[in-house]
Amino acid sequence: MKSYRKELYFNTPTRRAFINITPQIEECLRESGIKEGLLLCNAMHITASVFINDDEPGLHRDFERFLEKLAPEKPYDQYDHNGFEDNADAHLKRTIMGREVVVAITDGKLDFGPWEQIFYGEFDGKRTKRVLVKIIGE
Repeated sequence: MKSYRKELYFNTPTRRAFINITPQIEECLRESGIKEGLLLCNAMHITASVFINDDEPGLHRDFERFLEKLAPEKPYDQYDHNGFEDNADAHLKRTIMGREVVVAITDGKLDFGPWEQIFYGEFDGKRTKRVLVKIIGE
């Protein structure tokens, strides 16, 4: 069995962002040479997320509104965590959107359903963060 590991780096100019990282993940799969197996992709920071959904701008705006209703950024003093930081909402948003995805690999391709894409979700940006790609298989 083969194993492949790579870290991707992101630094968004805004506090929150959704980035379609499917092309980078597909490039990792090509680099790995693995044709049958599993791909794990996870955010390596507790205020960022990796998830699968549709690449549709209206849906991304809906995510933003939904998350802001559940865990509003402000007022900062509504959160106990915000004694030294102002990012408690980002921790909560990450928990809602998830840490990682696992995708089957079949015939050297990501085994997606219709419209599925992999996204990096940033909830406390403006600094460099990592995403891990780990692929195992033959």
